[in-house]
Amino acid sequence: MSTAVSTAVSTAVSTGVPTGVSTAGSTAAPAAPVPAGPAGVVVERRVEWTDTDAAGHYHHSTVVRWVEAAEAVLLQRLGLSHLFGSTPRVHFEADYRARLWFGDAVRTELKVTKVGTASLHYAFTVRGAQGGEAATGRMVVAHSAAHATGSTPWPAEVRELLGTAGPQEPELLTTAPPSGGTPCASQS
Repeated sequence: MSTAVSTAVSTAVSTGVPTGVSTAGSTAAPAAPVPAGPAGVVVERRVEWTDTDAAGHYHHSTVVRWVEAAEAVLLQRLGLSHLFGSTPRVHFEADYRARLWFGDAVRTELKVTKVGTASLHYAFTVRGAQGGEAATGRMVVAHSAAHATGSTPWPAEVRELLGTAGPQEPELLTTAPPSGGTPCASQS
């Protein structure tokens, strides 16, 4: 296990403060170590032209992309970015609840629901512009070492971090969309 993972696990578990959360300027004495619960993150993206049809129906691949982007952010915040792309998705399901429109901001809330011996279970909710649920679902990934032909157990330190790191700092859009939409090539 890398030193970064070990340090992140020790910090998150001993202080009860999720990775990426600043405690600078705090004058209060640290509270007793309390695990924050399973890891999770909120990631905001914008609906692009290719994400929906004219009726606001968005594509399965779009939801997969948003969930995978949230997973990449979560693993990066936990110091486990090396796992992204090396853990095969063995299950993905989504329920579509509301339409989304080009230009809308969507928030993908991803959280760990279970850390198995060699699997990792996520639940996600995609919220549309009005904050209502646009999609919900689950994703399961399996841990597989580079040299293995099947799944391999998670290292104990990784299992502990995924199960106790708590909510991570969100990744939100920082700029408002330009008024009037996107200009066509003929208008540029």
